[in-house]
Parts: sequence; C-alpha cells; structure tokens
Amino acid sequence: MRSFGSDNNSGVHPQVMDAILQANTDHAIAYGDDPWTETAIQDLRNLFGPEAAPYFVFNGTGANVCAIRACCQPWNAVIAARTAHIAVDECGAPTLLSGAVVKEVDTPDGKLTPELIRPLLHGFGFEHHSQPKMVYISQCTELGTVYSPEEIRRLADFVHGYQMYLHIDGARLANAAVALGKSVRDITVDCGADIISFGGTKNGCMMAESVIAFRPELSENLKYLRKQSTQLCSKMRFISAQFSAYVRDGLLYRNAQNANNMAQLLRAKLEAKGFPFTQPTQANTLLFKMNPEQCEALLRKHFFYIWDENTREVRLVTSWDTTEDDVQTLVDDIR
Repeated sequence: MRSFGSDNNSGVHPQVMDAILQANTDHAIAYGDDPWTETAIQDLRNLFGPEAAPYFVFNGTGANVCAIRACCQPWNAVIAARTAHIAVDECGAPTLLSGAVVKEVDTPDGKLTPELIRPLLHGFGFEHHSQPKMVYISQCTELGTVYSPEEIRRLADFVHGYQMYLHIDGARLANAAVALGKSVRDITVDCGADIISFGGTKNGCMMAESVIAFRPELSENLKYLRKQSTQLCSKMRFISAQFSAYVRDGLLYRNAQNANNMAQLLRAKLEAKGFPFTQPTQANTLLFKMNPEQCEALLRKHFFYIWDENTREVRLVTSWDTTEDDVQTLVDDIR
C-alpha cells in the first residue's frame, strides 16, 4: 500500500537501514556513551554549528516536551498557532509534563507574526497571570506553509525583546530548507532560533528525533529533563547511527526534494481537475477541498486524513519515497 495520509507512513531509506545494521555489532555502553552517539553529535554540530547541543529522543512529542521544559517553568506560557502540533496533536503532553500553559493564536496560514503575538504579551510580573516565556512555531507548519528566513528573524528579534525564547519544531525542517533553497542552519540558529526539535522520522529514518539547544542556559539541564521526560534511550546507538546517515552526505535534502517535487506534481494534476486548494503547497503537504461523495469513494482505495469536515478540506502528504506512478495512480482513482 502507498499512502498519502502522512510521511510517517513511509518506510526507511536503505542508507539509514544499513547504518542501523552496522551499529548492531558486539556490545556498546548504553545511554549514549558509545562511539555512534559521539559521532552523531559531531555530525549535527557540523550541520548546525559548534554551539549546537543535540540530545536524541524517541519521538517528536518528546522533543517538543523537552524543549518546552528547558525554556519554561510551570508558571510560564507558550504561544503557538491554534493549528500547531503541540496544540492539536500531542494530547496535552506539553502542558502535563511542563506545567506551562499553551496559548493558541488564530492564523490564516499557520504562521505566527509579531502582530499576532503582541496581544498576548501582557501581565509580566503579575502573579495572577501565566508569564509568557516561549514562542513555538513549526517549520513547515501543519498547513504546509513555510516561514522565510526573514520572517523567522523578525519573530526571533521580537521575542528576544521580551526576554523570551523561540522554539522551532522541525519535524519537516529539511522540506522547508529545500523549498527555500537554504540549509537547515540558515533557517534556524542563523535566524535567531534558541532551541529546535529536529527530526528525520518523516523523511527516511526509522526513529530519529532530537532536541537541539543553541544557548548554554537551555542545554544545561536538558540531559536531566530528557531522562525525567522518559526520553532517554538505553540503546541510543541505533538512533544516533540514523542521524549520521541522515545528515552526513545530504540525504536529508535529497529525500525532502523528492517529497516536495511529488507534492508539486500532485497539485498540478489536481488543479487541472478543478480541485480548489485552500493553502499554498510550499513543501510536501497539500490541503484542498473535495466533496463528501468523492472523498468517501477515494478513501476506499487510499488512506488519507479529512482535515476539516466543516470546510470539506482533505490533506495529502507526499514522502521521500513517493513516485510519479504513485501520484498518477491516485489521480486515476480520483477520475
């Protein structure tokens, strides 16, 4: 089965699988005191810069929780778009495990701006109000839109003016980088991001997620927060080996480029058939409207998500291993 439901449904790239198999030799000291983890940390520092402090975790929610806990105390508030992953798809884990409240902002395209954030920045020093401390953005957003470097820099400068932190959820960071013609460093730390969640699971890895801090005060306690958040992997070499294979020779960009290309191809074919799109397709996520009868018929052959039943929006996501034949099969079945 080939699925357009999520890039989480895709398999593992052969280079990543080979790296896992190569790590599966003899014994190694557990909990990250192994040569694969040491190498992977250096590989990520080569990618993001020497100030990067990576901590490997099991999943994206775990990375987001650890990042929030590194930035926030239980009396703090995190500001996010109403469509953000931490607001919609993490079952309240960020608030449960950090104590910090998530304050949601309506956006037209999933992207925050200083103008949208400013009304929530009040009550500083007033003990009856949660204290704003972190702004969370996704790159790419849940709507498939992408922040430009200029937009991220403007957000970072604005947030830092209030002594707050900017966190970027980079579950699809490589897709955004390819869409912008930039490196992942160009659109994170070089734009002022303080901490990021950086994942490869959606883009060819089996289970490779991390939280990377770029400020010493945020990395200081992350190893304890990771353990306390149940995100410390005992056999860490199998996560670490994936990251080395993923980033060392540009595999992350090649995989993302294919996913993005297939999204553009699919969009062109659907637009030619008259389907109205509700958001630009800037990376590998497509949002468009389909009538209920068409949707019901297509779901019999393909798995995908209905994004909003009220607006008849459906979401399709292409992957690193999506082919032109996969796209054509879907279009043929729609016809």
